[in-house]
Amino acid sequence: MVTYDFLLQELKRILKEKKLKFTRQRELVLKALYENSGHFSPEEIYNLINEIAPESKVGIATVYRTLSLLEEEGLADSISFGAEGKRYEIGLKKHHDHLICIGCGKIIEFFDETIERQQESVANRFDFEMTEHSMKIIGWCKECQEIRKNEQKEEKH
Repeated sequence: MVTYDFLLQELKRILKEKKLKFTRQRELVLKALYENSGHFSPEEIYNLINEIAPESKVGIATVYRTLSLLEEEGLADSISFGAEGKRYEIGLKKHHDHLICIGCGKIIEFFDETIERQQESVANRFDFEMTEHSMKIIGWCKECQEIRKNEQKEEKH
């Protein structure tokens, strides 16, 4: 895992390159992502920041713009949920894929070497140079499957 100091220095370097100011608000967006494992909507990140630093006066627009910049520069990754928007996690983590529950929204990260090799094989078969990929499997987690089974049983009675 990448250290926070490394990410902070990268953010400062990127902002300087783009002739943008380094602000406490931008740093708080990065810090909220780094210190909270998981996948967060911009609104959830905004709420996290206001819990840990209510005096910072971070606006929701700043959160959106900063997340966009972090993603563009590889310091954050996102998963798209269509109309529900994106959920973000800290970038530069070891590659992984996602299982996403449509019931509760839980996101489970996983890595499977067999899947990785198969994707490379498919790319080679089509003479395709793969530069990156992401995989998300959408379905029902164990807990939500149980809830659905119980609800179906109740409907039958």
